[in-house]
Amino acid sequence: MTKLMETIAEQTGGKSYHTLKYSYDSIGLPSLDYDDALNRVMKWKESGETTNHKHAVPLKEKADARFANGSGSLFSFFLDGSRRVYKVDDISYNKKVYPVVAGQVGIACCKRENKRMKPFDYEKQLVISLPDICFSNSWDKETDCNLLLKNVNKNRILENLKIQFSKILTYSTSIDERQKLEDFATATIQDYMIESEKKMVADLVKRLDQNHFLLKDGSLEYKPMTRGDVNFRDLRKIKYNYKWVIGVSKSFNPECCLDHTGKPNSNYIANLPLYYRTPVAKYSNEITGHDVCFGVWYIRIRDKSRTLTPFDGVIKVEKIMLDNELDYGIDSELVDFISADLINERNPTCYGSDRRWANHLYPVYLTESFIKSKYLSEELFLSLF
Repeated sequence: MTKLMETIAEQTGGKSYHTLKYSYDSIGLPSLDYDDALNRVMKWKESGETTNHKHAVPLKEKADARFANGSGSLFSFFLDGSRRVYKVDDISYNKKVYPVVAGQVGIACCKRENKRMKPFDYEKQLVISLPDICFSNSWDKETDCNLLLKNVNKNRILENLKIQFSKILTYSTSIDERQKLEDFATATIQDYMIESEKKMVADLVKRLDQNHFLLKDGSLEYKPMTRGDVNFRDLRKIKYNYKWVIGVSKSFNPECCLDHTGKPNSNYIANLPLYYRTPVAKYSNEITGHDVCFGVWYIRIRDKSRTLTPFDGVIKVEKIMLDNELDYGIDSELVDFISADLINERNPTCYGSDRRWANHLYPVYLTESFIKSKYLSEELFLSLF
């Protein structure tokens, strides 16, 4: 049967080389992979809460009290986005060779009802990222991408497996020698995943309130995008969707944190006592726009003596500041409730199942596991091409 790359090469006038196919996840070298941006610096120069705390805030009593009185958690929904990216071929146009990258994108939301977790919403989408030069003579690349997608999905193998691709993406081939085309292709799939996350949050807005928060895995600091649905490109336009959404990062770059004097604040975070939180910092940046402000704080949820590094067991928490919060800060009592509930979400632990166990919140771990269970196997996915 005809493989997908044969259809793509024929439809775009390229030449497929049938090169080695592999998953980037399976060959990646060890690296520091932070949930927040590497080059983004946060200064603790302005308080982001109603009480201007000067020291770390203890939370053990509040966490125990909320657990003991059976009041339940503020968090009812848990959302995570995930992607797997693969090099599936090389293709040439005008005697130049370009990588073809494909991916599986999964977005899932789980809901907790009567202390039980269950799937609430899920989307799995398969995408292909091609070099933009494959449509170099086109006046309307979007139309050509959709036509190619239609022809790809007619493939007999896909029909037999009842599989459909959701999108053909294109990546820019205008780069300098220090950049890698594979990184540009991967970025298009990453942006597609983030857009899908934003759309799912928008669908959940009517179900969220002060007693039913959504906990999103990862940062809320979405950079503006130049592609995709125009309604979701800029966080400034959709920030009110996040009124009852909290972002939690399992990994973060501690060197990006500076105190009010401009000195590194990483030691302060590393030395947080168990079940303490930092004061909330009011923070904005040029990437998301200075009219979007975040309240950011850190919580230690695991004993430092039982983890590998000083930052294991510390989570970074973000809330978009809206309305009165911009003038007066986030209510410190609400910050304490959120923080206490996050501490209580740490158990049971996924120790041994995930190397990030010390920073995991268990409902988020379950949501991640749900997404991964829905992926096609690497062997099957690569065989399509």
